[in-house]
Formats: sequence, structure tokens, C-alpha cells
Amino acid sequence: MKNEQSKILRLLPKKRKGLTKFIFSRTLLIVLLIIVQIMVILSFYKWFKQYMPHFEVFQAVFSISMVFYLFSSDMDSSAKLTWMMLITLAPIPATFFLWYTQTDVGQRSLRDRFDYLVDQTREALPQNPDTIRRASELDSCTDDLCHYLNHMGCFPLFENTEVTYFPSGEAKFEVLLEKLKKAEKFIFLEYFIIDEGYMWGSILQILAEKAKLGVEVRVMYDGMCEVTTLSYDYPERMKRFGIQCKAFSPLRPFLSTHYNYRDHRKILVIDGKVGFSGGVNLADEYINYIERFGHWKDTAVMLEGDAVSSLTLLFLQMWNLTETNPIFEPYLALPDEKPEHPSGMVMPYGDCPLDGKRVGESVYMDILNRAERYVHIMTPYLILDDELQNCLKFAARRGVDVRIILPGIPDKKLAYSLAKTHYKFLTQAGVKIYEYTPGFVHAKVFVSDNVKAVVGTINLDYRSLYHHFECAVYMHHTDCIPSIEEDFMRTLQKCRTVTPESIRNETLFYKVAGKIMKLIAPLM
Repeated sequence: MKNEQSKILRLLPKKRKGLTKFIFSRTLLIVLLIIVQIMVILSFYKWFKQYMPHFEVFQAVFSISMVFYLFSSDMDSSAKLTWMMLITLAPIPATFFLWYTQTDVGQRSLRDRFDYLVDQTREALPQNPDTIRRASELDSCTDDLCHYLNHMGCFPLFENTEVTYFPSGEAKFEVLLEKLKKAEKFIFLEYFIIDEGYMWGSILQILAEKAKLGVEVRVMYDGMCEVTTLSYDYPERMKRFGIQCKAFSPLRPFLSTHYNYRDHRKILVIDGKVGFSGGVNLADEYINYIERFGHWKDTAVMLEGDAVSSLTLLFLQMWNLTETNPIFEPYLALPDEKPEHPSGMVMPYGDCPLDGKRVGESVYMDILNRAERYVHIMTPYLILDDELQNCLKFAARRGVDVRIILPGIPDKKLAYSLAKTHYKFLTQAGVKIYEYTPGFVHAKVFVSDNVKAVVGTINLDYRSLYHHFECAVYMHHTDCIPSIEEDFMRTLQKCRTVTPESIRNETLFYKVAGKIMKLIAPLM
């Protein structure tokens, strides 16, 4: 394996590590320029405070006006409380920050462009009315949800799709490599994280070979990779392999709320016939080739058949945000070959932070509100708004078996401390919470009543539900749903149960950090 890995890694440009990488990267210059802009703003505020007559009166009127604004807005109640606290502590700076975030400085053009692309493709994947009819015959809940998702972003409900569930990143990786080798027309990849190593090197080797054979290869990753994993000129480096490559929202030397919206999606599409999604990024820890935070528990799904077209459309919408002549139609034709063992119905969907619709949270709440026997959840983070927390508690109180598996070893201790602030209230309502003792859970899974499930990229936290581009696959009566439930129960055997006693005996750090972080949870 080491010889194979050495061959793969020779494809990759050498990258600097750690501090050396930061010092010699463009990132340091950008960060310094942004700091300069912040210092200029603070200096202006200091001058304003010193020389403006009746500054205190102005500040009081200004603060009261912003409180009225908050109460009249449709902002989540938890976020309103956070902003009110900040305005009380530092009226003018907090008000300026609130105005800055609410006016969406720097991303209006992005929102307009995204709306345009959605409108242009609204009829690209028409909903088959016979599928809706058959869904309503099974039960009205999927029928209703399909109408909602069609209205929110034209996400049709499909039949003629086979779904394979992967209970680990390793399982997905093995099949993914085999599917990539069979590509004939195009390969589209969109991932939140790409990191150089064995996993990405193995994939890149195949992509480069396919590009030489005339297969169209496009790779897209979130721009924050330039800060953490990849060099800023990585797209140019990929051109030497014949690969089209771009970063979504790379860091630029100016303040912008645009940076708050990250591309958290994980999509891989091959020839419009095969599609992958789920929690697994393209980095070695996701397949446990290296260890970070203990054993890495993740999940993914593979679609074969008609529903792949929705993943293709989601990718093309993001890719064409910066293209002047977007092309969609040649890539969206439904595959002629139908899967051998299609079952149930499948509905891939996306969530966009620019439209304020909170599609991901709405689907989760729909599952909780309609569940009859159980809802079992795996998520790496638990930073809930009032609506979702009440939904979880209501489901448990009406007799639904609600269980949540969270990491036993966190990747972010402050986020972990914030998750623990929900434990007491949820468990008192009957929600059962477990922590995965071997390591870190990165899976994003909802499974309910052995008839419906969601596997995707959407965490139970503010960033996923409010600020990220996300995607997921809703499944109804597909053959893989029992496998998802079985995987949940197997994972449960490796977990410790959260009890009233364990909550009382939590370490002082998590108790104190959790209370502090709770104040600013909507801003995380």
C-alpha cells in the first residue's frame, strides 16, 4: 500500500505544512488587510464617541431603535436574545455589526445570481404526477413533503432509483473508486473539504486518467480550504491534469458577510447515472486512514437511477454561480438504463442560506412531527433553535422513541460544551441521548418508523440550518432503510448513555463554557 500511496502522492503538488504554510501563503496578507479594515472601523467609532456632542443620548436612541427592529423582524427568538444582549453591552459596535450582517454586505449579487439560476432551472426536472399519486396512496406525508420541496426549489420525488447505504467512509470510498473507473462522459465533484493525502490522491489519479481519455471532470470545493488544506492556486494546478476546478467563495482582502455562507455540500455525480452524498469529505480521517478524534463514524448514500439528476442539478447551480453562459440541459437527461432493484421513492434536495427558507430544518421537523414509533438521529453537533428543540421534545412527550447519537470525542470542544446545554431539557422531555465512545460521529442521519430516512450533509446546528449551502437525500420505503436503522443500533452498542447523573457530574469546563457559549450560540 505504501508503494501505491507514493505513486499517487507524486501526482500532487508539494504543500507546506502548519505555520510555514500560513506565513508563505496569500492567506496571511488577506487576514492582515481585513484586520486593518477592522482597526479603521474601530478608530472611526472611537473618534465618533470622543467628538460627537450628546453621544450618550444618540447611543440610547440608536439602541432602542435597534431593539424595536429586532422585535419586528422574523429572526429566530434565540438570535434576537443574543443580539439584544450584545446591544446592551456595546450598543454602537453591536448595532453596526447587526446592521452589517442583516444588510448582507458583499453577497447581494450572489443571492441574485442564485435566484436567477434557480428560476432558469425550475422546469428542468418536472415532477411526474404518477409518482405523486403513488406516494399519496402510500401515505399523505410524503405527498405533502414533495409538494413543499417542489415549491421551495423544484426537488422532485423519483422512483426508478436504487439506493445503497454506506455505514462508514471506508465503505463509500471503496465503491466510489470502482464507479469512477467506469465513467464515460463526465464526473462532477463538490465537497466542503478536500485535503491532500491517500484518499484524495487515489481519487485524483483516476480523475487525471479519465480526463486524458476525454471525460469532462469538474471539481469544486469550499474556499476555506485555501486557509486549511489547499493552496490558493490549486485550480490552476489541476489544469495540468485536464481538470476544471474552482473554489467557492475564496477568502478575499475585504470585509464581507459573503464569507459566512459556506458550501458544505458533498456531491459526486458520474455520467448522470450514479450519485453520492452524505457526510464524508475527501480527506484521510473520513476513511480512518489517519486518526483524528478517535474512530471517525460517518455515513453516505449512493444513488443509481433517475434521482441522480437532482444531484447533478444541485452541482450545476453552484458551479454556474460564476459562469457567464451556464449550460444545464446536456447533463440532466434521465439515464436510459434503469436500476435492477429500484425500491421506494427518493427525493434529493438542497438548502440555500440566501433565501431564508430553512429547508433542511423543515424536513427534519416534518419527520419528527409525523413519526409514530421512533426517530433515530446521528449528528456531530447539537446547537438548536427553539423550534427544533421544542419539536424534539414534543415528539418524545407524545410517545415517540427519540434517540440522538453524538460524538464521545469532540472535534470542537466549545461546540461540544454548547451541545451539552441541551441535554437536561431534552432528556427531561424523554429524548434519549448517547455519546459514541470510540471517537467522533460525523454522520448526519434521520431514520423513522422503518419507512423514511434522510442521509446528507445537514447537521443539527445553526451553521448548517441557517448559514451553509447543504444537501441531503430523503428516502421513503427504500430497501436500504432497514440497513440504516440496523447501523444506528450497532452504533448505539458502542455508546454511553447520557443520564441525569452524568449531566450533574459533567466537568466544570463544559458547564462553564456551555453557559458562556449559549449566549452567542446563533452566531456560531
